[in-house]
Amino acid sequence: MGGHYDIGMDIINVERIRTSYRRYGDRFLEKILTADEITLCRKKADMMQSVAARFAAKEAISKALGCGISKNFNWQSVEVLNGPQGKPFVRVIDKKCLITEGSIKISLSHDKQYASAVVLIFNKKA
Repeated sequence: MGGHYDIGMDIINVERIRTSYRRYGDRFLEKILTADEITLCRKKADMMQSVAARFAAKEAISKALGCGISKNFNWQSVEVLNGPQGKPFVRVIDKKCLITEGSIKISLSHDKQYASAVVLIFNKKA
């Protein structure tokens, strides 16, 4: 039973996300996040740090898949939520993006200036 791992990483300046939100408001959030992600981010002390981390996560996933944000993987293909202990996990929404939930490991980090994400995707195809 072979397979391999693909890794993706992204970092983004939180101010870039904040500027986009000021310019486009909720339309910006609705483009890059699911309704559940928006609800989760709104509960945070600085919502934009959490939005930026999820933006970075989706970029990192697209890099690991090797397709970028495209017709095969878009902003709404997955959502990044948190488990009961706060650990982030990825829920696959669009099955055509060729990943399964259990195959993705993710780590998010953010501070006042930057948000980053690292993902590891196990691909069963050798």
